[in-house]
Amino acid sequence: MRVGGIFVRALVTGAVLLGMTTLPASAQSAVSSQARSGIESVLKTQQEAWNNKDLDGFMKGYWNSPDLTFFSGVHIASGWQGALERYRKTYQSAGKEMGKLDFYDLRIEPLGPDSAFVRGAWHLTMTDGKTPHGLFTLVFHRFPEGWKIIHDHTSAAE
Repeated sequence: MRVGGIFVRALVTGAVLLGMTTLPASAQSAVSSQARSGIESVLKTQQEAWNNKDLDGFMKGYWNSPDLTFFSGVHIASGWQGALERYRKTYQSAGKEMGKLDFYDLRIEPLGPDSAFVRGAWHLTMTDGKTPHGLFTLVFHRFPEGWKIIHDHTSAAE
């Protein structure tokens, strides 16, 4: 049954991608422009929330579902709650800080009218002068309430 689900998802993804290639250029551009604007807004809001030490506000950019996937290095957090707990443990527990977050080098590629693939880099500036940084890959989906991250794979430089 699981294999069937994977096959169906692959088939749907292929159909979406094929559909995007057959849309007129003006329609593709409109989808791209709307997706880009919506996704950039989510990331800007997340960055502002993080820099205001508002982890709950930051998490509003994620799909609040047990099906959210979040990979960080070799760690997997299951669902929205798991991702929130990981962020709290890593950045808000005793002796930890959130620092100042910057996202940059964003590349947003629509996969269809309601999904997009986003690559970029992140950089934290901590009060002790340390500067953790790395790369991320996100998959966004547009829900009735707006664009949300449904998959996050983040890595840190060593």
